[in-house]
Order: sequence, then structure tokens, then C-alpha cells
Amino acid sequence: MNKFFYLFLLSFLQLNSQEKLVYNTLFQSSSQSNVSCFRIPSLATTNSGVLLAVIDERVESCSDLRDNQDINIVMKMSWDNGKKWSDEKRLIDYPFGESASDPSMIVDKITNEIFLFFNYMNHKKNKNIYKLKYIKSKNDGKTWTKPKDITDEITDPNWNKDFMFITSGKGYQSSDGQLLHTIVNLDSGTHVFGSKNHGKTWFLIKNPISPGDESKIIELRNKNWMVNSRVNGLGHRYSHITNNKGKTWISKASEDLIDPGCNASLIRYNEDILLFSNISNRKKRENLTIKLSYDEGMSWPKHKTIYSGSAAYSSLSILKNGEIGVLFEMDNYKKNVFVKFPIDWIEDF
Repeated sequence: MNKFFYLFLLSFLQLNSQEKLVYNTLFQSSSQSNVSCFRIPSLATTNSGVLLAVIDERVESCSDLRDNQDINIVMKMSWDNGKKWSDEKRLIDYPFGESASDPSMIVDKITNEIFLFFNYMNHKKNKNIYKLKYIKSKNDGKTWTKPKDITDEITDPNWNKDFMFITSGKGYQSSDGQLLHTIVNLDSGTHVFGSKNHGKTWFLIKNPISPGDESKIIELRNKNWMVNSRVNGLGHRYSHITNNKGKTWISKASEDLIDPGCNASLIRYNEDILLFSNISNRKKRENLTIKLSYDEGMSWPKHKTIYSGSAAYSSLSILKNGEIGVLFEMDNYKKNVFVKFPIDWIEDF
């Protein structure tokens, strides 16, 4: 096949696939609002099928937690697989000088509780000191508990002044009911933390995972854990596997998952399929792509572009009707959009 014709055909197929998608803007800053931008999306489906879209409301500027004194966490809800959405509801709103950022969720399939984790900083009293907290809902996100600080449970005492944060997006629940998540310490490495008793107490696995920045954890069919990690400056991601619950890790470069250094999303669709969304570009934050694996993340033979333009963080969730939902940052962080599609939209490519 002629090289130029092949490139034209590939571009046409990608464009045609995008034309079938409907981009629903959920969060967008405007000149009429006092919000600088919305960033860091987290998407989850409750056990009864309610869809929760949670995100940073960055008021003072678009800067991250370390340099922003006014970040709130807000939410929208959908009861019909993302066709219609509720008005925006503010979940976390500290006084100016205190900020909450980087939401992530775990839905406990056994207790029906939703854990919403976030990172906190008091810029007035403890500048550059990170605290790690969560709120919890027992009624599909209608109401939430007050924030609970679990910093002492999921960090090492020597980390007190370190640059550390819970990875945004979502954690995971293993087949034995454990809640699993990742915390990044830029000084000592990425670690897994979790709970064996549905959030009553929390533990930290002190064996670091390296290299790795923002990461996602998932359980494989053989009960091993796999962590997929952002690694800055390499142009691709890393995969880490443990067969002994984090005592030791085997790390491997995932050169087929090209990445510019950006947070991604990894979920299980069913027993046979893993889904992964990230920026498929080695240098620029553009070309958000979803990939499919039939062999537990060893290879990703099916892939499709969700949005070829400027994009960044994304969060995946399986909807009540079996479709796949994605909430992602679009057009240089100007807006966050929701899009959904059936599994065969990926498999047909």
C-alpha cells in the first residue's frame, strides 16, 4: 500500500471514529465565573448505577495544590448513564488559604460505600506540608461525611516534609475485598496503600515502586497486582507486578504505551478485558486514546483515539448499561468533557 494513501486512510478512520462520539462538557471556566479552571477529573459508577463526576474547582489560579490557596472539590451526578447531569455541588470548600485537590474514588462493592480521597494543604499554617484525607458516602453520593485525615496511617513518619500525594482518578477493590490505591512520594518513590477492613483502618506497603509517578493499580486474573505508572521524560510508561502483595515488584518498561508524562486511567471491563486511557504522544499532551488488552496488560492490540487535540488527565468508568464512560481534560484545560461508547466501538477498529 502506498505510504501516503495509508496515512490518509489512517487519518480518515481516526476522524470518522471521533465523529461518532458526543462530547458533553461538564465543567468549564468562563469570564462570568470566578473560577480559573477545573482540573483533575475522577469518574465512578456506584453499585446502583449512579455516575459521579468529581473534579478540582481551582479558583485563584490553575496552579496545583502546592501553589494555590483556593482549590475546592465539586461534583455532578447522573442517573441515566451520562445523558443528563445534575447541577454542580461543592463537596469540599475550606476557607481561603486552605486547599483540597486531586480527587480519586473507590466504590466498595461489598458495603456500597464510596470513598473520595483528596490531598490537603494549609498554606497559612503549614506551607508545603501535605495531608491526605477522604470523605465517604453511603447513599450514592447524595450526602458525605466530614473529611477524615489518614496521613499518619498511610505515610512513613519520615515523610512529613516530603512532596507527596494520593494519585488522582481512582483506586481499586481486589477480589478479596481489599481497597487498594497508590501514593506518590517524589523523594522516596511510589507506594501502595489500602484497607483490609473497608476503611476502618489503613495500611502502607513500604516497599517502593520505581520508576513511577502518578500510578494506577489493578488486580490480575491470577491475583497478582499490577501498577501502571507515569514516568516523566521517557516517552513511555512502566508496568510493575507483584505476586506477593507488594513485598517485591518486577518492573518493566511499557514501550507500547507511549506517554508524554501524564496521569492515565486503568480499569477492568470484565474477566477477559482491561481498558486503559492516556495521552498517546511521546512529547505533547494531545491525542487521548483508549486501548484494550486481552492478555492482562501484556499487550494492547486494540486502540482508538477519543480526541486527537489537546487533552490531559482522564478517568474511566463502566456505566450501568455496559458502556464505557470517560471524563477528560480538553483543549489546554479549558473544559472537562464526558464521552461514552460501547466496547465494540474499540474492538471494531
